[in-house]
This record gives sequence, structure tokens and C-alpha cells, in this order.
Amino acid sequence: MAMSMTHQIGALAGTPISTEMGATSNESTATINASSVWKSQAPSMRCRILKPEMQDVLSPPLSPCRSPVLCTNMRADLSVACQAFATEAPAATEEKVYGEGREGAKKERGVPVYVMMPLDSVTTGNTVNRRKAMSASLQALKSAGVEGVMMDVWWGLVERDQAGVYNWGGYTELLEMAKKHGLKVQAVMSFHQCGGNVGDSVTIPLPKWVVEEMEKDPDLAYTDQWGRRNYEYVSLGCDTLPVLKGRTPVQCYSDFMRAFRDNFDHLLGDTIVEIQVGMGPAGELRYPSYPEQNGTWKFPGIGAFQCYDKYMLSSLKAAADASGKPEWGSTGPTDAGHYNNWPEDTQFFRKENGGWTSPFGEFFLTWYSQFLLDHGERILSSAKAIFENKGVKISVKVAGIHWHYGTRSHAPELTAGYYNTRFRDGYLPIARMLARHGAIFNFTCIEMRDHEQPQDALCAPEKLVKQVVLATREAQVPLAGENALPRYDDYAHKQILQASSLNVDGNSEDMCAFTYLRMNPHLFQVDNWRRFVAFVKKMKEGKGADRCWEQVEREAEHFVHVTQPLVQEAAVALMH
Repeated sequence: MAMSMTHQIGALAGTPISTEMGATSNESTATINASSVWKSQAPSMRCRILKPEMQDVLSPPLSPCRSPVLCTNMRADLSVACQAFATEAPAATEEKVYGEGREGAKKERGVPVYVMMPLDSVTTGNTVNRRKAMSASLQALKSAGVEGVMMDVWWGLVERDQAGVYNWGGYTELLEMAKKHGLKVQAVMSFHQCGGNVGDSVTIPLPKWVVEEMEKDPDLAYTDQWGRRNYEYVSLGCDTLPVLKGRTPVQCYSDFMRAFRDNFDHLLGDTIVEIQVGMGPAGELRYPSYPEQNGTWKFPGIGAFQCYDKYMLSSLKAAADASGKPEWGSTGPTDAGHYNNWPEDTQFFRKENGGWTSPFGEFFLTWYSQFLLDHGERILSSAKAIFENKGVKISVKVAGIHWHYGTRSHAPELTAGYYNTRFRDGYLPIARMLARHGAIFNFTCIEMRDHEQPQDALCAPEKLVKQVVLATREAQVPLAGENALPRYDDYAHKQILQASSLNVDGNSEDMCAFTYLRMNPHLFQVDNWRRFVAFVKKMKEGKGADRCWEQVEREAEHFVHVTQPLVQEAAVALMH
């Protein structure tokens, strides 16, 4: 039996969702008259626009698109609906630049929006999961004006059973599906385990042969001072050692990226426009200092240093010897508390005479953070060479660790590997490292506002974002954003819109892209979808748009209403 789009999309999570709408007309939607669909609802309506002359200006009416679809009959598919909704289609000869823009090339106004796909978009059997619902969802996203999607390409699925043997089956189909629907793709080289972090709804371990090696040598896993092992990502302490069946971890990552490039060369630069390189847990450039698995860490705990495997301790000893302080090389801080402590609970992180300000503390934090930067350098050097001249951007995700940001020590950032304190900028070195490789700085927590967070934990996501904006601006590296938690409300959307303009100290420029978390049944619920469509259009309008947001919202509301039958008809067609 044919299912409606909302039922198919509900299948993405295996649960039905309510459409909250009445029954649709029995009349065919394949012959909707375009002029009636896209006609302005209120031609005489005025919208106040703030300009220097402070005068009322008539808002431009909803003009028909200049595309071939404006004929007597409109095809009942979402790609046509998307074309009809575009009021300002770029000329066919105009180059569309993704990212910060190349010199001499024109960058479109506004911020392109991507949507993260479900974590389990590809099954353990290397097929597309819930294929029909996935296709219907991609059509819906395209109709909303979304630029593309972000998909995790899991190391643990593709190279699961045998080292050097890759199965791209599910990704081949998924990427072709994205291409068919006219969506760009941000492909994430996910070298981490799925499961154990915020939002992880499924478990995808590292490749079996990697896990076998880690079982033989537990020091390949990140380790805390109490001996607890973390298997989310291979410890960067052995980056350059041939510990994975004769290859180094960095060689494994490089071989994987090279195989991806060779297999999908025909899509690079056209469908695949960005390669985000996984650098650690959750794909982020950081240590696994705040693992949620088994209740080890809970927000807003300070986390714990992850430097107690034998490989990292060996590096620490070498650094201490080189500094003339061999006594500093045997261990990390032993007075830094536990995962769920707060800074003032500890000797090391407290504001008055804390160990973080001592000579040993400064030595250790410098080594710990630099080791993370070196890890990024190694992998980015390889990625840059592999994807050179392929027309894709390289990006790296950095975690938005905003809790206890208002303290002096910034303990949660320090344990994660970001040497950022009240007296030291820890994000400028990261930005400069990315700039050396022409990579994009992808940052999370863009949707958060300071007053929404627990005040006693001195959370300050807005101040953190501002610091990152200034760092990327100084390093001249493009900045992209993500929301850290699923949000569908107007408050979060407005915060993203404001943050995406990168307006700091009177100077502003748009983010190069924003990736929305995530494609799921909640996104497609009627009210959430209506707000999302308006949000995407506002992001694409950009800060330079001279129309008020209320007008954009009216257009989005009209679009959602008239395209609902088109969406449902497309979904029905998928069942045959």
C-alpha cells in the first residue's frame, strides 16, 4: 500500500509521525497551475525595511521563477517544486563557489545549508538503509532549498573485515541518490566509533581487524590516569608507529581516503564538494575527555586528561627530557580531579594558585595541546595531497566546549586538548594550522545562547563562538558551523542566523556553510518543517538582503502549503 511522505520519513527512525494535517484533495496535483501557486498572496502588503532614508518600501511580490517549469502543467516532483520556489536562480554560466570563495570568482550571497543524514544511512550489510524513505527525504530537502547533505563514511563499515579491502556498496548508491536529487555532499571520513557520544543512536565500532589489534595491545586505546580505556578512536600516541597490521594509523587513514578518491573520482567537485577529515572522537579534533558511555562523564563535568597509554607517556617523557626537566615526564597531572568534578573541586584547575599556572602545568598543557595539533598536521598533509586538484574543500571539526568557559582555567577545554584559558588563546593555533593546509574550520554550538545554559557552570557558548570567529579571521581561514544539539525552534534558528553573519566588532562576513543536525522524523513534522523551510531561505538570503524576515516567512509558509501534495505524490510514486 502506498504510504504518505511523512510515513516514509517516519520509517527513517522506525517510528510513525503525525502529519497534523487534514485529508488532501482527491484531485490530481500533477496539473496545478503555476501562476496560481506562485502568485503573491497580498500584492498591496507593505513591509517596513530599515534604510538610511527611513522610508517605507514596497516588498517585492512573490515573482514567478524564470525557469522552464512555468507552463500550464507543473510536474509533480520535488525538483520542479524546488526550481519554482527559487525566485533568484543563478545564471547557467555563473560559477558557484563553495566555501570562502576563490580570488576572482563570485561567491553567492548568504550561507548554504546542508543537513546531516542519519548515522545509520548505510547498513552493516553495506546497503542503503530504508531506501524509499531516504529518497523521499532527500527530495523534500531539495524542495526546501537545502544545498546538500552531510554523510558519515564509516571506516568501521567500509574496511570492516579485512585491512585494505574496501566495500563502498551502500555509499555508491547513496551518493548517486544525492546526485539524482541535485544535492551536494559533505563526506565525512569517519575514523571513529559511533556510539558513546551525544546523539549517537546506533553503534558502529572500529574495523574488526583494528579492534583485534587493540585487544592485543590495549595501549592503542586512549587511557586515563585510572587505567580506563577508550576505544572510540586509535590513540594519536601511535600515529606514526606500524601497529595496525604493519601500517601506521595515519597510513590507514590515508589509504582509506585514497581509495575513496579513486572510487568516487567522477563525483568529486560536482556532487562531493567537501571532505571532512575525522580527527578524533565524534570526528572532532580533540581527545575523548568527556565520554558519556557507561555514565563515565555527565554535563557539565570537567572531563579528564587522556595521556596515559604507553605511547603518549613515551612522548611526554621525551618532551620532558628535551626541556631539561626529566622529572616531569613520568605522568600527567594527578591533582586534576575526576570526570564530573568542577574546576574549584581540584587543585590543578582552581582559580587561585591552580596547577595549570605552574611551570609544570604550562609545560604539560603545551605538550598535550601540541600533540593534538601535530596529529591534525599529519592527517591534513595527507588529505591535502590526496584530494589536490579534485575541486573539493577539506574541513576539520572542532568541538564547542562552552561549559566552565567563564572560569579562569577553562578546564573542560584543557582536558580536551584546547589550551585555552583566560590568559591564552587556544583556538588561534588551531586556526593557523588549518590555514596552512587551506582547510575549513568547522565549529559546533552555533545555535546556543548564553542565558539558556546552566549559569552556575559559567557556560558561555556565544562568547566562545565570538572568540573562534576572531581566531579564524586573524588566521584567514574560512569558518563553517553546526548546531551541537537538535533544535527546531525559532530561537535557535535566529541565533544561527545571527552567528552565521560572523558579525564581530562591526565587521561581518558570512560563514562559508552551515550544517543542520539532523535529518530525522522530527524535522519533517509539520510545524518543524515550516520553520525549517523559512530558516533555509533566510540563510540563503544573507545579511545583505533588503527584505524583512516576515516577508520571507510568508513566502515559506505559502511554499509549504502548496507543495504538500507534490511531496505526497512523489512519495507515492516511490512505492511503485
